[in-house]
Amino acid sequence: MAQTQSLQCPGCAAPVEYDPQAAKLKCPYCQTLIEIQSDDHAQPVVEMDFEEARRRAAGQAGEALGGLSDKAVQVECATCGAAVVFEPPEVAGQCPFCTTRIIAEPHTPDPLIRPQGLLPFSVPKPAAMHSLRAWLASRWFAPNDLKRVANPDRLEGIYLPFWTYDAEADTEYTGLRGEHYWVQESYTEKVDGRPRQRTRNVRKTRWHPAAGRVHDSFDDILVPASKSIAAKRLDDLEPWGLEKVEPYTAAYLAGFKAQRYQVDLDDGFGAARERMEPAIRDSVCADIGGDEQQILTLNVAVSGVTFKHLLLPVWLGAYRYQQKVYQIAVNARTGEVSGERPYSAAKIALLVLAIVLAIALFAILKNY
Repeated sequence: MAQTQSLQCPGCAAPVEYDPQAAKLKCPYCQTLIEIQSDDHAQPVVEMDFEEARRRAAGQAGEALGGLSDKAVQVECATCGAAVVFEPPEVAGQCPFCTTRIIAEPHTPDPLIRPQGLLPFSVPKPAAMHSLRAWLASRWFAPNDLKRVANPDRLEGIYLPFWTYDAEADTEYTGLRGEHYWVQESYTEKVDGRPRQRTRNVRKTRWHPAAGRVHDSFDDILVPASKSIAAKRLDDLEPWGLEKVEPYTAAYLAGFKAQRYQVDLDDGFGAARERMEPAIRDSVCADIGGDEQQILTLNVAVSGVTFKHLLLPVWLGAYRYQQKVYQIAVNARTGEVSGERPYSAAKIALLVLAIVLAIALFAILKNY
């Protein structure tokens, strides 16, 4: 994609960066603010045909392929394998995913499916640091020196790759419909040492065969395209507010990095299919009806698959504790925090000891 806007300050010619608070480009030296110009070459954020993109990607040609911009460079981490793309004069530094110092020579990014849109950073770094400090303070079982190890100043802004998928699903199924009914049973119990006859109502289920067809429409199934951070960690950051996605333009990357996708289009759709299954099963159960349902077979036909490739903003911190890497991510749109932390064996042992002592004290007082 052609980069249509200069990323230099018109006043002092210094490199400018995107400022999340001002939602403009900003010179870090003279504080000049610059409106982001609309990119005449930018395509609107629309659904792309899945099958056509697969064919184009296979040939590494076509308008759906390209780099992030004409100036972007890429480095790869030798430890975790993450490929990080950035706009000069931003430098590689350390890997934001595993803290390894990146010393590999940068090269032109590989031709890939280009992002169609992104959500710009809107939570500035100080606000992200505040959210992170509050998250750390609420983790009582974390080691005391975690705050020193997980220095919020190490937070790095990075755009992570995602796929979204739309699809239509038609499902033929067979199953069983369970209908509850009640019967009265007699039983014997002892009352004052003597047997007595009692009755009670017992619920039973009568099963009937069921078969049918259901239709489901799926819109914007969000699938992380990064393997460098756990999918659950990213799921915990939702919602993102995808209705506010902007058409991709390189100006939003100024001062930030972007990760190249590690999950390709086909594998991403495989993950989307897994995320579709619970909704399909719910539709089948609703169609079977009754009080209980059992699904015996499912035959799902998916059609009309479209996708978007998006970049979503995260403040990411990685730190090492006792030779293990932990990650903390902050949604750079909402401030939501999701992270990993080690547990303090000493604190857990003290809690267990306190509980045991409390139980023992309660038993002693009860006997008096």
